[in-house]
Amino acid sequence: MTRQRKILLTSLAGLALLTAACSSSSSSSSAGSSSSTGSSSHVYTLGLLTDLTGPAASSAKTSPQGVQAGIAYASQQGYTIKYVTADTGTNPTQVLSAAQQLVQQDHVDAVVAVSALTFAAAQWLTQQGVPVVGVAEDGPEWITSMNMFSTFGPVDTTKVTTTAGQFFKMEGATNIGAIGYSISPSSSEAAQSTAISAQAAGLKAGYVNAAFPFGSTNVDPEAIAMKSAGIDSFVSETDPNTSFALLAALKQQGVTPKVAMLPTGYGGDLQQAGPGALQEAQGVYFLSTFEPVEMKTAATQAFQKDLKTAGVTTDPTYAEYAGYTAVALFVAGLKAAGVTGPSSQQLISALASIKAFDAAGLLGTHTLNMAQRTGIVSGPDNCFYMTKAQSGGFVTVSGADPICGTVIPGKTVSAAH
Repeated sequence: MTRQRKILLTSLAGLALLTAACSSSSSSSSAGSSSSTGSSSHVYTLGLLTDLTGPAASSAKTSPQGVQAGIAYASQQGYTIKYVTADTGTNPTQVLSAAQQLVQQDHVDAVVAVSALTFAAAQWLTQQGVPVVGVAEDGPEWITSMNMFSTFGPVDTTKVTTTAGQFFKMEGATNIGAIGYSISPSSSEAAQSTAISAQAAGLKAGYVNAAFPFGSTNVDPEAIAMKSAGIDSFVSETDPNTSFALLAALKQQGVTPKVAMLPTGYGGDLQQAGPGALQEAQGVYFLSTFEPVEMKTAATQAFQKDLKTAGVTTDPTYAEYAGYTAVALFVAGLKAAGVTGPSSQQLISALASIKAFDAAGLLGTHTLNMAQRTGIVSGPDNCFYMTKAQSGGFVTVSGADPICGTVIPGKTVSAAH
């Protein structure tokens, strides 16, 4: 559910998100030790599997900056880390070869997965016993593959929680629309799950399309259908280019949603699009599993300080949160292993033993038991933070900082294929 850096939104009047072409890269960065916690003489190599080009680049191409910030965090913990990057091209047939490059050619100690298409390489990575840390934004393999560990939990989007419905009701919605990508199981299922959550809260779900073409901005038919269904609010479980195009199309149809809830687009992505884009997005709600920097907690301030080492001075993006917390999880695994240079199996076992992962403090008071593979639908304790775009930036939403819910018994979504 959640993904992005240096995304250039055109004016939200046209609202096409321009994805600058990025070639696949093999970047590296390392940091020295400033603590006695780890072993400064041992260098660990992470392989970043991410969508630098193609449609999903609009949400993932800033992940390298997040990893670089994570390397600064690791240095403070006494660990020296470098990384290499493999681009999926947002192409299912390219994901596996990218993962194989990282493991067989670059000989990484673990894979950091920040990709909408990780599922296409998951089976091979599991068969090879490769430790994987990252974000479960793509599919259910994070639940079933014991070598894979997500920084906001192995979310099960076939289940339904009260969280989203509570939020829509709190903000005055009465009839919601929901849209998700057909190619991404988590996107498709999350759209359906949110609609059911709204219905459980006593709202109407007048329009649900869980089979929208991946990355498309041709949303006029959806906007017309939503208007016809009388929706006054919507959730777009998609990348920012699709979400903002839908928002613009609805406005062209004369529909100004009470609640436009987007799982991506918060922070630097929107801010870097210029004052026109931010102005047009006024009133839009942005979801985050991690603490927004507007909360000014010790964890968010440390995160922003580490981001500066990667040259990032704006608010962070989803992909930067993802890359940063993935490195933090890798470091937590090294600490739990208790040995220098643990084997892949030792690292996997150590990661599974972590009982209270807090994502370098960015999960707030809610933590993850990494061995828990069920019951997590929208983050630890089924919580998320909500910000709202207002003049000059974002503000946290009272009552949703965070808002938490519970799994609704008997309510499920059919698994996407």
